[in-house]
Amino acid sequence: MLEITKLTVFFYKDNFMLAKDIISDTIPALHTSDTGIIALNWMDIFKISHLPIVNNKEFLGLISDVDIYDFNNPEEPIGNHNLSLSRPFVYQNQHIYEVIEIVSRLKLTIIPVLNEEKEYLGLINISDLLHNFSNLMAIQNPGGIIIIELNVNDYSLSEIAQIVESNDAKILSLYISSHPDTMKLNVTIKINKTDLTSILRTFERYNYNVKATFMENNDLDDLYKDRYDSFMKFLDI
Repeated sequence: MLEITKLTVFFYKDNFMLAKDIISDTIPALHTSDTGIIALNWMDIFKISHLPIVNNKEFLGLISDVDIYDFNNPEEPIGNHNLSLSRPFVYQNQHIYEVIEIVSRLKLTIIPVLNEEKEYLGLINISDLLHNFSNLMAIQNPGGIIIIELNVNDYSLSEIAQIVESNDAKILSLYISSHPDTMKLNVTIKINKTDLTSILRTFERYNYNVKATFMENNDLDDLYKDRYDSFMKFLDI
């Protein structure tokens, strides 16, 4: 499977997505007066392994199910225990890509969102993160997909865009994937047209190596599943 090393997206709609736009309005924060049992119940209901502890608007840190299982008495308030809490968070105006990077690197199931005064605003859970990521990548938009292979030094985003747009089409999203231990790239382009014939001819005229095209629904479904599996591997879930 290809290793995803870079992701570039073109926005032709109002698709700019920040952390504040995907805060969950259903998952509660914990207070130091809540017990470990309460925390585990919430985690079970929402299928997550972490919850934030908040005092008024002050974010104290994340507690995990493992932390709670280590309590001698989970029926006591969380505040009765000596807690060594990690404090990962994102600011409300950080882009979804930065949110994904932090969640992936720290292997979190939720991430708290703070404002510039470091006041707690809410949290983002990984399910909503993946759902919004798929929307951002124009997966729901009709269109065709072209995969081209080229050398790293031959990659030119402007030329690729010019080829597509010269055929009265637009790029909806674009992936750049690398082959391990080579200087080759695969560029996967989602285009807002299902008839790719003229675009393919232009790529060939410019001596691009077209590895695959996807124009039918079944083919698109297979590609989306492959990209979703690659993304899940990237998150290491």
